[in-house]
Amino acid sequence: MNGNRYDAVIVGAGPNGLAAGITLQRRGLSVLIVEAKESIGGGMRSAELTLPGYVHDVCSAVHPMALMSPFFKSIPLRELGVEFIQPTLAAAHPFDDGNAAILDQSVTKTADSLGVDRSAYLDFMGGLVDIIPDILPNLLGPLTFPRHPLKLANFGLKALPSATWSAGKFKAKEARGLWAGMAAHSIQPLENAATSAFGIMLMAAAHLYGWPIPKGGSQSLANALGDYFKSLGGEIRTNFRVSNLKELPDSKAVLMDVTPRQLVQIAGNELSSSYRSRLQSYRYGAGVFKVDWALGEPIPFTAKACRRAGTVHIGNTIEEIAKYEAGIAKGIHSDKPFVLLAQQSTFDHTRAPKGKHIAWAYCHVPNGSNVDMTAAIEQQVERFAPGFKDVIKAKNTMSPGQIESYNPNYIGGDINGGIQDIFQLYSRPILSVSPYRTSAKHIYICSSSTPPGGGVHGMCGYHAATQALKGIFKVTNK
Repeated sequence: MNGNRYDAVIVGAGPNGLAAGITLQRRGLSVLIVEAKESIGGGMRSAELTLPGYVHDVCSAVHPMALMSPFFKSIPLRELGVEFIQPTLAAAHPFDDGNAAILDQSVTKTADSLGVDRSAYLDFMGGLVDIIPDILPNLLGPLTFPRHPLKLANFGLKALPSATWSAGKFKAKEARGLWAGMAAHSIQPLENAATSAFGIMLMAAAHLYGWPIPKGGSQSLANALGDYFKSLGGEIRTNFRVSNLKELPDSKAVLMDVTPRQLVQIAGNELSSSYRSRLQSYRYGAGVFKVDWALGEPIPFTAKACRRAGTVHIGNTIEEIAKYEAGIAKGIHSDKPFVLLAQQSTFDHTRAPKGKHIAWAYCHVPNGSNVDMTAAIEQQVERFAPGFKDVIKAKNTMSPGQIESYNPNYIGGDINGGIQDIFQLYSRPILSVSPYRTSAKHIYICSSSTPPGGGVHGMCGYHAATQALKGIFKVTNK
């Protein structure tokens, strides 16, 4: 390094690290972001993982929280070249009888597709869609006094129960299965308290903003954020792996886009023993096993609705999904996993050669699992799309260990930076009025291990930077 003094140095150029850098740089500070890999992006990277010309998203592919995020709304993404593509349907959920439930951007159209549960869905989601924009600051940040306490209470009454309890509002398999697929994004047993919050937020995001796919791959979103940061005067250095804070140039503040385990490893000597002890008790959740395919044809789903959806949840009934997710929490693998699948090339023709396609999928597995789930995942897709295996041209798989090697923040394949159960939803990494501050005055943590947790939204980085502006630089972020 050249010995320059910076106001702030940020370790990690994922969405939260970039968000933190932009937030600080906008206030006229001098900011350096260092990144271990040769490219920026974290969970927003794309690459030709299978064959030349087939562009796959290495980690995150579909971004339900992107257009909902107050931080992303503040960035001129379109001017920076980002084009969000909205699939015809946000999601579809097929069943063994050849039918599928759908998640449309319209609340009414979604409800209309659910037959006997039409009124129940409108009653459950209709009012929430109206109030969520007003309470987003509370939902996408640390615990603070709400500006709309009654609206937040209304949300809480529906969000705090378990997903299996909330499913009791619906009678038929279509609505119950659709709901289970949404709630299973929590990556924990559906019987756990507050798993309903995940289903609600994902459905609300679809109804309010859609589930967009960045044209050309998630890397385009990362590159846009990096370009914007540099246009503000920020500096990025890649191929810079940090194992000790002493390797960083002098600065007034250090913001770490890492999970608690790496924070202790990198900055342990700077942290108090009590704070280190609390970080060491932080809990990580289940991992994921991922497969990317290069395809000769689109996936031949039996249910036509699935062919119009950007995301397909493959798990059949709520009973089947709940059983699988409960087993994962107990360390049990099954040959019928709940599969989350994206088919980006159906809507973004830049992802594959003309007439060809890609698909992206993963299932949940016990943290650090060494079990190869490729065959089980492909069989689940084949179950609802007979002939799928025949259109596979090439594939790339990533086990939890390989995912962690690729991105050290994904401990044991945990893509959410720690389990997001009710005990660790807002108390991440510790219970604190300012969870982004560490015991060292100049060190902040800005990863998904802080509120509001996992997802491509940048809000963890934004809030950490806001706290640093106030705590160290004595300025407010307005």
